[in-house]
Amino acid sequence: MYMNGSTRELLTLAPLDLSATHIYPAFVFGTLTYLIIVFCNLLVLTTIAVSKKLHKPMFILLFNLPISDMVGATAFFPQLLFSIVTQDRLISHPACITQAFLIHIYGTGNMLILTAMAYDRYIAICCPLRYNAIMSPHNLIRIIILIWFINFSVIFTLCVMVARFKVCRTNIVDLYCNNPSLLKLVCEDTRVNNYYGIATIVVIMGGPLLVIIYTYAQILRTCVMTNHTDARRKALQTCGTHLVVFLILQINTTFTLITHRIESASPYIRRILGVSILIFPPFLDPIIYGLKTTELKQNMLMFLKKNFGSTKL
Repeated sequence: MYMNGSTRELLTLAPLDLSATHIYPAFVFGTLTYLIIVFCNLLVLTTIAVSKKLHKPMFILLFNLPISDMVGATAFFPQLLFSIVTQDRLISHPACITQAFLIHIYGTGNMLILTAMAYDRYIAICCPLRYNAIMSPHNLIRIIILIWFINFSVIFTLCVMVARFKVCRTNIVDLYCNNPSLLKLVCEDTRVNNYYGIATIVVIMGGPLLVIIYTYAQILRTCVMTNHTDARRKALQTCGTHLVVFLILQINTTFTLITHRIESASPYIRRILGVSILIFPPFLDPIIYGLKTTELKQNMLMFLKKNFGSTKL
């Protein structure tokens, strides 16, 4: 039986399988996690915004990461918390498309932002004399606009292509809406969507991976050749932090997409990996950058001390 995707037809997300005794602890844990994510990311955003010392290309690019992280967390957590309390896993088709759009905006945005940050570090370490010319305010604005333009155009096209179909099933196989799970509701020919999805994965995930490999190989070569121990240590620390954040997102996303393509893959593993993409990067990004980036850490402490009294970290 076909149902028009444009109507407010109700879909059913994968069950949470929570017993009555686990509902309250799950709600409290989810709420605290979401509040911590929002607080930490807002702290990074505010610190960069108010600290003139951080108005540099690296931190202006970093400014975009908490925005993307909060988009992903907000697309996931409020709906999850509501369904925990009500034990209702129903979601309308338009709401499902909207959630998928925001979640993919988050994932793609993070990939592109982290790639731009890797390029910034590559120029700063390998071409320091040309850094101010290459990463000028004008070029920096161009990079940021390009990041969000590519992000919105690619994901908007992806969601429009899946929204045009009539659905013949109502059970979403994941704990939240995304493009692969929405395509599984369709009984029509989805080859064009699959081709576009594969092309998007190759470009959005393969492109950044190649950039990261090249830039970090060059950074490592430069650090090995330099005679300044302090400069080498600082460069490796900054780039190591960046690499950890990138790998967390890249590995989780890759395995999640692979499990969607393999029919025999455990749905529980796929759901765990899928949820981890929306929890760990938004939770860990501000903590990792706040603790490991000395300049940001010092300014965060100054901001907290000024606004909330004595603070130790």
